[in-house]
Amino acid sequence: MTAVYRALTLADREAYLALMLAAYAPVKALGIHFDAATADGEKVTRHLQQHGVYALFIDQRMVSSVTLRYPWGPLPGPFGLPHIGWFGADPAFNGHSYGRKLLNWLEQEVLLAQLKAPAYSLGTAISHPWLKEMYQKLGFQPQHTTDLGKGHITLYMKKVLDEARHHEWLARQERHLTGV
Repeated sequence: MTAVYRALTLADREAYLALMLAAYAPVKALGIHFDAATADGEKVTRHLQQHGVYALFIDQRMVSSVTLRYPWGPLPGPFGLPHIGWFGADPAFNGHSYGRKLLNWLEQEVLLAQLKAPAYSLGTAISHPWLKEMYQKLGFQPQHTTDLGKGHITLYMKKVLDEARHHEWLARQERHLTGV
């Protein structure tokens, strides 16, 4: 079994679209309106062009993918930190923890090593029956909820990767907000 982690390119768009539609089919069946659940070729192309999209391949098959939206990009998260967008694993491989493995790699190789990010965030539907608990087991902490007009309430969650850098980042955020 050969595992490869890498950034996706436009050449990966068909496999990426197939993975997202398969991964989000159960969410769509619940009536939760995540953008990835209704992706098409045009949305995937734009997504790959605007964000960092990474995947885990097992024996050359894409089994999990995660999008990293940047604070300076067209769709930043709520905290001024890198933010997870579309995240999914191929349901044919349930129980292999490929999504967890990909997030671990992303944290170490991209968020900490490359971006020096103190933390990152994600959003999920509070009406989803198990995602909040799954993300909490992965170390994410609930922050606040909001209505983005998608037919569900979004819960924003944050995971601290480096306590010291996070504390410094919070202090800078406070100075920026207060003008001091």
